[in-house]
Amino acid sequence: NLEYNRMSEQLEELKDLSNKSARSTIAVIDAMTQRGAFKREELSTIGTLRDQCIQVVSLTEQMQQEAAMESEDEE
Repeated sequence: NLEYNRMSEQLEELKDLSNKSARSTIAVIDAMTQRGAFKREELSTIGTLRDQCIQVVSLTEQMQQEAAMESEDEE
């Protein structure tokens, strides 16, 4: 089905972009924290954002592993 293939491709692009964005955000937060760029009252919000990005990375990796196992099962 053409529509299904198109949606599948878009989902793959979204997963890839989400993973890259989350990893970049984690790196920026870590660098800025080391440099003391955040005020004390901002640290909770920054920590929450970092945790959310870690969740995105974990979910993406889990989805990739599941897809790889499904591909192996099909062979």
